[in-house]
Amino acid sequence: MPAPAPEARTALAALDDERVDHRFKGLPPDADGLTVGELAAQRRNLFTDGFTTPVLALSAEGLEHNLALMETYATRHGLAFAPHGKTSMAPQLFARQLDRGAWGITLAVPHQVRVARAFGVGGRIFLANELVDAAALRWLAAELDQDPDFRFICYVDSVRGVELMDAALRDAGAGRPVDVVVELGAGPGARTGARTEADCTAVADAVAGVPTLRLVGVAGYEGEVPGATPERVREWLRRLVGLAVAFDGEGRFAGAGVDEVVVSAGGSAWFDAVAEVFEEIPELSLPTLKLLRSGAYVSHDEGHYRRLTPFNRVPEEGALHPAFRLWTQVVSRPSLEQAFVNAGKRDAAYDLDLPAVREVRGAADPADIELTALSDQHGWLRTAPGTDLAVGDWLGLGLSHPCTSFDKWQLIPLTETDGTVTEYIRTFF
Repeated sequence: MPAPAPEARTALAALDDERVDHRFKGLPPDADGLTVGELAAQRRNLFTDGFTTPVLALSAEGLEHNLALMETYATRHGLAFAPHGKTSMAPQLFARQLDRGAWGITLAVPHQVRVARAFGVGGRIFLANELVDAAALRWLAAELDQDPDFRFICYVDSVRGVELMDAALRDAGAGRPVDVVVELGAGPGARTGARTEADCTAVADAVAGVPTLRLVGVAGYEGEVPGATPERVREWLRRLVGLAVAFDGEGRFAGAGVDEVVVSAGGSAWFDAVAEVFEEIPELSLPTLKLLRSGAYVSHDEGHYRRLTPFNRVPEEGALHPAFRLWTQVVSRPSLEQAFVNAGKRDAAYDLDLPAVREVRGAADPADIELTALSDQHGWLRTAPGTDLAVGDWLGLGLSHPCTSFDKWQLIPLTETDGTVTEYIRTFF
C-alpha cells in the first residue's frame, strides 16, 4: 500500500507557503500577509486570538480517532480501503489516509483526479463514476503513458459509454488501456449502473471488443438501493458478488494481464453489510481485491451518518466522532424566544439536516437552543423560556453531511480541544 511519494510531500509542503488574505473565511484579519505555515506556527487560539465568526474548525483529536478507527476496521475485515476523497478534496487528508495504509483514493469527476495527481497522492485512483468526456480521457491517457506506476480504474455501465471511451482514447493515441469495472445499478430508479446482469454482460462484451479498455472487475454503490434496509442492501451486494463470480467463470479476466479481480462497493452508511457479504466471496481464478470506498468517516457528522453509521448496528466495532464545529456568534436577540447567529447557507451544510447547537461559550444550555432555519447569512434560533443567551455569545454548531461542509471552506483550522490551532487544511473544489 503506497505512501505519498517524495514529490507529494513537496507539493503538500508548498501549501504552507500560500499567503493568508481575504480569500479565506474566518481567519484573523491581522494574519493577512503571513504564510499559512507562519500562521500555524503561532498556534493561535480559535476563541481568543483574532478569528472571526463564522469559522469552521476540524477537531484534531476527532480526525485522528476516525482515521485510526477505519484503518483498523478495514484491516480486521480483510478489505482494501480507497476512501472517497470527494468528501473533503483535501490533499493533506489524502496523505494522512495513505499514511494509514489506504490502497488509494476514490474520486468522482476528472477535476478531482487532477487535484490528486497535482499533489502526487494519486498513485492509485478509483473513479466511482463513468468517464466519457473526450478531453478528460485525452488527459488521462497522457497521465497513464507518462507514469507507468499510475493505476486508474473507473466505472462503465453502457455499450455507448464503451464506444465513446474507445473513440477518445484511440484519438489520443493511448499507449495503455484504461482499467474499467462494470457498474451494477442498485435497482430500478437508482442512480447510475447497468440495471440487469444481462445488461452488465453486454457492457463486458463491448469492453472485450476494444483494445483501449481492460475489464478488471465489478463495482457499485449500495447507498442507492431503493428503500435501503440491511436485507435489501445485502441482496444487492450478493448480486454484485455473483456478477464477479460469473464473469470470472466465463474467463473474462484471463489473458489480459489482470492480476486480481476488483470487487468494490461501500459508502458510509452500509459498510458493515459490505464487509459481511465480501467475506462470502468464493475463491476466484485470481486473487480478489475487496475494495471499500467510504469517505464521510473522516469528519463524520452530527446527523445523517451519525444515525446511519454501521457502528450503531455493530457497536463492538467502535464509534466515529463528529469532528466538525461551525463556530458562529449571536448577532441579534429580538425576543425572549428568538435569536439569530451570523452563519447561514453559505457556511453550513444543510442539504440533509439542519445544524444543531452543541456548545455555547456563554451561560446558556445548548439543549435549550434549537436552530430552526437558515437564510443565506443567518441562522434562526428558537430558545426555551428563560434561556440566558446574549448577543455576542459564540455557539458551536454540529453539522450534517461532510460532503457539503468541506466544499464551503477553502482553509479550515485543525483545532485541539482547548482551541489551539495546529494546522490549516486546504480544500480544492
